Amino acid sequence: MALESFKAGSALTMGVELELQLVNPTDFDLTPTASDMLDLLARKPFPGDVKPEITDSMIEISTDIHTRHDEMLAQLRRIRDALVAAGDRLNVGLCGGGTHPFQHWPERRIFAKPRFKELSGLYGYLAKQFTVFGQHVHIGCASADEGLYLLHALNRYLPHFIALSASSPFSQGVDTLFDSARLNSVFAFPLSGRAPFLLDWADFESTYFSKMEKTGVVKSMKDFYWDIRPKPEYGTIELRVCDTPLTVERAAALAAYLQALCRMLLERNEPPPREDDYLVYNYNRFQACRFGLDGFLVHPQSNETLSIREDILLTLRRLTPHALALGSEAALDEIQFVAAGAGNHASLLRHTYAGEGSTQSMVAEAMIQFRKPRAT
Repeated sequence: MALESFKAGSALTMGVELELQLVNPTDFDLTPTASDMLDLLARKPFPGDVKPEITDSMIEISTDIHTRHDEMLAQLRRIRDALVAAGDRLNVGLCGGGTHPFQHWPERRIFAKPRFKELSGLYGYLAKQFTVFGQHVHIGCASADEGLYLLHALNRYLPHFIALSASSPFSQGVDTLFDSARLNSVFAFPLSGRAPFLLDWADFESTYFSKMEKTGVVKSMKDFYWDIRPKPEYGTIELRVCDTPLTVERAAALAAYLQALCRMLLERNEPPPREDDYLVYNYNRFQACRFGLDGFLVHPQSNETLSIREDILLTLRRLTPHALALGSEAALDEIQFVAAGAGNHASLLRHTYAGEGSTQSMVAEAMIQFRKPRAT
């Protein structure tokens, strides 16, 4: 099948998807209750969209299209409240976090949906190991070429989002020493990583996608697990590197941070992206996954080594006029709060483990963080 036409729309709109854990509130392990949750939530209007994910101990929610941070956050809070209420009726806890700290992947069951069964048949045990939880952010683009430009221009800022959202320090019961262990699971898939360096949509469609389609490896853009990928049916680019944060406030702030960055990049005052920018891409990605905000990155064009934390704080200063124009000052205040000292949610979970001494206590804390309203 041919690649869908890019549905060009309004630039800088945004939407959020969150993959969430379904937890047994007694033993704090994952619980296979996605079908029950979806059935209950379908009985009355839901303030967003909710659907199953690849295993039956997780669900995915998504927002409407928004232009403002406050409207995005308001909807995410309504979704959160509806999920918590449904979970309370079913005695099921919900939480964010990029990984569950001690669940055993062989115990997971593939959700009974044709595409998930197909993926399980193709990827074998990797499908169950893909019980990890991410935040995806869509940004609307005025044209397909603008989308490709943003996709590649953002490569230099990708470590920011990994470090800020990191919430997966533990996996299979042990501290991985990574702030984001989740991305290691994603990287195991053959069509993960970064998109090919093409800035013209016609070239992307004919030179790359059509050739990949002829190989039989891919049928649509869904088959690519790139860190950032175009979504032509929506007219967006989709950032996929974020762990699911523990709070909807953090999730909304990350989306608005990306929106402000894209607005700045569209002014085209920075040097244009180049293929050589990707020489340091995997190194920068690793630093953000391993060390979070305490990592370092190499600027792809100046080759200067930069602290990820300091680079975020410097970027926030440059984004001030864009935040004012977009009405997202509160979101950037949240990012400042994280980068300037509060730390990411991986730090919070490790602190909980150090104080309580059990991986169960980390899940309990994640459930508390998800359900409690918080002013911004």
